[in-house]
Amino acid sequence: MIVDILHLRAGAHLVHSDSRIIGYSLPAAKTIALSVKMYKEPGIWESAKVLFRWVGLGRRPRAHRFSHSTATGTMAPQPQPLTKHTPDIEALLSLNPKTHTQARVVPSYETKKNKHNWKRNADKCATCGPDLVNDFRDIKHTTLSERGALREALRCLKCADAPCQKSCPTQLDVKAFITSISNKNYYGAARQILSDNPLGLTCGMICPTSDLCVGSCNLQATEEGAINIGGLQQFACDVFKKMNIRQIVSKEIRENRNKSHESPIALIGCGPASISCASFLARLGYTDITIYEKKDYVGGLSSSEIPQFRLPYDVVDFEIQLAKDIGVKIVTGRALHKNDLTVEKLKADGAKAVFIGIGMPEPKKISVFEGLNQSHGFYTSKDFLPIIAAASKPGMCACSAKQLPSMKGRVIVLGAGDTAFDCATSALRAGASRVTVVFRKGFTGIRAVPEEMDAAREEKCEFLPYCSPRAVNIKDGKIVSMKFVKTEKDDAGNWYEDEEQTLTIKADYVISAFGSTLLDKDVIEAMAPVKMTKRGIPEVNRTDQTTSVPWVFAGGDCAGVAETTVESVNDGKVAAWSIHKYLQSLHGNDVGDKPKLPMFYTPIDEVDISVEMCGVKFENPFGLASAPPTTSGAMCRRAFEQGWGFVLTKTFGLDKDLVTNVSPRIVRGSTSGPIYGPNQGSFLNIELISEKSAAYWLQCIRELKHDFPTKIVIASIMCTFNKEDWETLAKQSEEAGADILELNLSCPHGMGEKGMGLACGQDPDIVRTICSWIKQAVKIPFFPKMTPNITDIRTIAAAAKEGGASGVTATNTVSGLMHMKADGTSWPAVGEEKRTTYGGMSGSAIRPIALKAVSAIARDLKGFPIMATGGIESAETGLAFLNAGASVLQVCSAVQNQDYTVVEDYCTGLRALLYLKAAQPLQSWDGQSPPVEKHQKGKPVLLKDSGIPFFGNYRTEREKLEKGTFTKGTPVSMTGDFASRPDMPVGKIPTVHDVIGHALPRIGPYVTLDNKQQKVALIDDDLCINCGKCYMTCNDSGYQAISFNGTTHQPKVNEDDCTGCTLCYSVCPIPECIQMVPRTGPWKAPKRGVTPKFEPGTPKVVPVDSEGNVIVAN
Repeated sequence: MIVDILHLRAGAHLVHSDSRIIGYSLPAAKTIALSVKMYKEPGIWESAKVLFRWVGLGRRPRAHRFSHSTATGTMAPQPQPLTKHTPDIEALLSLNPKTHTQARVVPSYETKKNKHNWKRNADKCATCGPDLVNDFRDIKHTTLSERGALREALRCLKCADAPCQKSCPTQLDVKAFITSISNKNYYGAARQILSDNPLGLTCGMICPTSDLCVGSCNLQATEEGAINIGGLQQFACDVFKKMNIRQIVSKEIRENRNKSHESPIALIGCGPASISCASFLARLGYTDITIYEKKDYVGGLSSSEIPQFRLPYDVVDFEIQLAKDIGVKIVTGRALHKNDLTVEKLKADGAKAVFIGIGMPEPKKISVFEGLNQSHGFYTSKDFLPIIAAASKPGMCACSAKQLPSMKGRVIVLGAGDTAFDCATSALRAGASRVTVVFRKGFTGIRAVPEEMDAAREEKCEFLPYCSPRAVNIKDGKIVSMKFVKTEKDDAGNWYEDEEQTLTIKADYVISAFGSTLLDKDVIEAMAPVKMTKRGIPEVNRTDQTTSVPWVFAGGDCAGVAETTVESVNDGKVAAWSIHKYLQSLHGNDVGDKPKLPMFYTPIDEVDISVEMCGVKFENPFGLASAPPTTSGAMCRRAFEQGWGFVLTKTFGLDKDLVTNVSPRIVRGSTSGPIYGPNQGSFLNIELISEKSAAYWLQCIRELKHDFPTKIVIASIMCTFNKEDWETLAKQSEEAGADILELNLSCPHGMGEKGMGLACGQDPDIVRTICSWIKQAVKIPFFPKMTPNITDIRTIAAAAKEGGASGVTATNTVSGLMHMKADGTSWPAVGEEKRTTYGGMSGSAIRPIALKAVSAIARDLKGFPIMATGGIESAETGLAFLNAGASVLQVCSAVQNQDYTVVEDYCTGLRALLYLKAAQPLQSWDGQSPPVEKHQKGKPVLLKDSGIPFFGNYRTEREKLEKGTFTKGTPVSMTGDFASRPDMPVGKIPTVHDVIGHALPRIGPYVTLDNKQQKVALIDDDLCINCGKCYMTCNDSGYQAISFNGTTHQPKVNEDDCTGCTLCYSVCPIPECIQMVPRTGPWKAPKRGVTPKFEPGTPKVVPVDSEGNVIVAN
C-alpha cells in the first residue's frame, strides 16, 4: 500500500528489487510524508511510521542511514541487506507479535474507551436492548456450525451406561449419535436420533436440555461443563434435512406385512404426540393411518405457539414430510367435537384404534381479566402466540401473509413458565418498547428453563417477582396500567398476598401466560365413552398410554403427564407400541411385552457394502486388527455380535514361543496434547503377542466359525525363521477353520529380539522365503503384515508377492518413543528402575504413513489385495484407504478410544458416502459435509460482502444496516420452505469394489505436478473472526503476503506476494474462511531474492497416463 503511494508521488527517485523499495532520494522524503499523511485510509499513517523513520523523518536505525555526498548534497543509495526486511514489509509486520522485555502501561481511562472498539458481547450496564421489530432470526445459543459441532462432539466422553440417555424421555442414544457426529457421519447421527424421536430436529432446537440430558452429563463434573447435546442434535438433523432423502419402510417390514397391517388407525390432533405415534405405526408396517387436525395448518403447538426464532416452521414441515413419506395421511379442518369427529363415530367409520392427542386447547384465566379482550389490549398466550406465528412463519398457513400486531408501548407478561418468556420476547418483535415479566414468586421459583429466561434477559426484558395481579385499569377502552399486591412467604413456607404492599405499573398491553386446560364440554363429550378425570381430561395409564376403552389411546398434554414437546413425542411412541400390540392381538398375534420398534430407515440403509477379496466375501469391510480388542475369543464373539465383518485373532505362536507381557505397556500418545479421555490421536504400546496358547486360539476359531458362518475369521500367526514352525502353525489354523491367515512379520518391539516379527519382516529375502513356505503348506489366502519401519515398503510387498502371498496387510505400528518427563524418565516405565523401550505407535497419528504405504503398494502391484490398518477411525477415513487401494479395513485404536459399537457408525457412514456419490444435487458436498455458508456462530449472515466486522462499533453499524432489510410488516427469519421438496435424482450407487483404488491415478511423482497452475489465498470477511492467525503464520513461516488492518483486524492477501503455500488455510480456525483460488494473470517466475544468472523459464510438466503413470518418451 505504501509502495503504491510512493509510486504516485512525483520527485521520489526509487530503487527497486522484487518490487520492494531499497532506496530513494532524500528531497522526496517530505513529499512522501505529506502524501501519506493526507491519505485517509484507516491505519495507513501508523503503518507508514516505519518507512518515515527509515527515510530520516524520525530516528533511523543505524543500519539504514545513508552517507551524504558533500559535492551534491544528495544521499547515495545503499543496497538493502538481504537479511533485513524492506520498509514496506516492516510496516506490514507492525502488528506481528513480538517478545516484550518490559511491563506494559496503559491508563485505565484509555482501556475503558478502547474496549468498546473490540467487544463482541453487550456492555455490562447497557439498558437499551436491540431493536428486534420483525427480527425472527435464530436466537438460540445452542445452534452450531459444522466446526462447532465437531469440536463439541470431540469433547463428549461417550460414557458407559450414559446418564444423558437415561434423562431423555425418548431414550435417545446420545453417545451413539455424538460418536457419529465426531466421525462426520451426519446421516448416521440423524438416523440414531430419528429412530427414537421422529421429531428429532424440533426437539434439538427447543428441548429444555438443561433439565434433561444436559443436566445429567458427566462433564458437568468438570470445569468446561456439559456437552451442548441439543445443539448437536439440531445440527445432525439439519444436515440430514439438507440431504433431502425420503424416509421409507424397512425392507424387513415390507416383506412381512399381513392383513393386520391394513387396520385403519385414526389420530386426532396433528401435534407432536400424534406425529410421533403415526410415524412409529407406519414404520411397523401399518398402511391406513390418518391424522385429523382442526386447524388449517399442522404441527400443533410447535407451529402455533413456539416462536419462529426458536422453531422455524420449515423444521416442523420437514418432520411432517418424513411421516408422509411412509404413508401417513393428514386431513385438516376436522376437529374432535360432538358435532364433528367423535371417538364413537371414528369407530363406526371403521377405525380399529383411535389416538387422542389434542393438547390443552384453552387458556387458564383469572377473574381480574373478566370481560377484557384484544380490543382492550389484553391477550392470553393462546391468543397472542398464534397471531405472532401466523405472521412470522412462512409456509405455515395457506392464507395470505398476515401482519404482526402493532404493540408499541409497554407490555406486561404474567407468568413464569417457558410460554411466558416466549410471549415476552415475541412482544419485542411486535414493537413493544418495554416488556416486564411479572410473576408471583421469586427468581428461584421460576418454572422456565434457564435457556428461556436467559434469552429474555439478554433482550432486555425486565423481571418483577413477588407480585400477584389485583386489578386492570382501563381508560377510554384501553389498558393503561395494572395493580399488583406483593406476595410473601410465612415462616411455615406458605405463600400469601400482603394487601398492605401494592404496586401499580403503567402498561398498554397485558399478556397472561398461566397455562392451559380443557374446558369445552363439546370436546369432552366427543371423547365418550372414555373415562375422564376430575380435571376433565382422559384417564390414561401412565405406562402404556391406554385408556378405559381398549381401542382408545391418548398422549401429549391432554394425557396429563407430558409438559414438553419431547415428552409428548414419547407419549406417542409408547402409544404406538400399545396400539400395535392391541391390533395384533385382534388377529391372534402375540408380539410380546417388550417393545420392538423399527429404526428410522431410508434408501441409504439398503446400500450394499459387502466386498469380496481373494474369493472371500466380507459382509462389510470393517474388521478388528490383531490387537488388544481381540485379546480373547469371547471378545471376538462380542465384536461379531455388534456387527464387525471380520476379526483377526490376537497374534499367537507355538507353545515354545509363549510370552509374558510387562506392565504398564499401552499408553496414550503425546501427540494428543492436553486431550484426556477418548479421541486420543495415538497410542504407544510395548505389548507382545498373545499370552494365550495356540490350542486356545485354534478352538476359538472353530467356535466362531460354527456360530458365525457368514463372518470372516483371520488367524494372525508368528514364528521364528523356521520352515517347520510356520508350516505347523499355518496348517493348524487352516484345519481349525480360519478363512485367511495373516503372517505377523512386523511387530516392532520385543519379538524382534526373539528372532520373530520385525526380525523377519525387514529383509525381502526372508519375507519371500516365509511366503513360499506358507504357499506350499495351505490352500487358504494368506497376507504377510508389512512393517512401516523400513525405507521402502514396496520392496517387502513385492517380495511377498513373489513368494506367493495372496496379498499384504499394510501397515503395523510405527516404532517410537512417546513420553519423556522432565526428570528424564519415560512412560511407560517398567519396574522400580523405570526402564522403557521403543514401542509401536498406532492411531490417527500414523494414518499418513499407512495411507502412503497402501497407495504405494497398490500403485506398484496393481490388483494385489491389501488389508489396510493404521489410523482408520471412521467411515470417512476408511473410504480414504479404499480409495488408496485397500480392499478391507482393520481397526484397533478407534476401539481402544471407544468400544465395539463404533462399527455401526462406520457401516452407516460408508453407506451414506457411497449413496451421496450418486446423488446428483449433492455433488458439491465434501462427503457428508454440505458447502460452508456464510455464518457467524453457526447462524447465517444477513448482510453479506459488506466488509464490516462483527465486533465493537462495527457491530452497531452492521445492526443498523441490517435493520434496513426488515421492512415493516415483513418479518425476517433466514429460513426456507421445505414443503415443496423435489425428488432427489440418484444415479448408479457405487459398490465398495468400485471405489477401491479410485485415487491412485492422481497420486504420483513430484514431476507430474503442474507448478504453472498456481493458487493464492482468498479470505472471506463474512466468515472471518479476526484472529490474525493467517497473518502471523504468513509472517513468521511464509512470505509476508497478508496485511492486517489495525482498526478492523481484517486480514488481506496481497496476490503478488502470495505463493499459494496454504499455511494460512491450514491454521485458520474457521473452515473455508480462507479458500485457495486460481491466481489471476499469466504464470510468472517466483521472486529469487538475487537475480539468478539463469532463469529456467516456464516449467514443463511430465505427462501421465489415465492411471497416473509417467509416460516415458521413446
